[in-house]
Amino acid sequence: MSEPPTTTPGEGFHPHLPDTEGRPAASLRTRLHHIRADALDADTAQSGGMRRFAAISGRTVGSEKLWMGQTLVAPATSSSDHHHGASETAIHVVAGHPEFVFLDDSGDEPQEVRLRTSPGDYVFVPPFVPHREENPHPTEEAVVVIARSTQEAVVVNLPHLYALPAEDA
Repeated sequence: MSEPPTTTPGEGFHPHLPDTEGRPAASLRTRLHHIRADALDADTAQSGGMRRFAAISGRTVGSEKLWMGQTLVAPATSSSDHHHGASETAIHVVAGHPEFVFLDDSGDEPQEVRLRTSPGDYVFVPPFVPHREENPHPTEEAVVVIARSTQEAVVVNLPHLYALPAEDA
């Protein structure tokens, strides 16, 4: 049995089928896309203390309902406080032990909560929930893969994790 033809980034799903007169080349929405690790797009919304790279987005592959990429959190640092607008966000921890901080106001007193994670863990961030990522390790970078329910990396940076009471503002 012979090996199927291989593709390179940018080629269509059926590279062995030539374009014919009257039939246009495959559009972004009718083929698979291969995004190599060294080809991630750094031109994304950013927060201080971290770097986001797009793999799957409206701009990179024509996605309409999904954004996926990688985020790096430097050693001994934390991101700015932020939320992701109406986007649902799923996070998969690849390396390091990043911590995710948010305010739980479901009880009698609002309480800051810190989720300590390990490689292989997942975190779900609902729409509009203010949070920040921290990497307490002094020398190792934390790496996470992120998927969002919007086609772009929506990031709304905030001055605080939550609204301060009037007397403290």
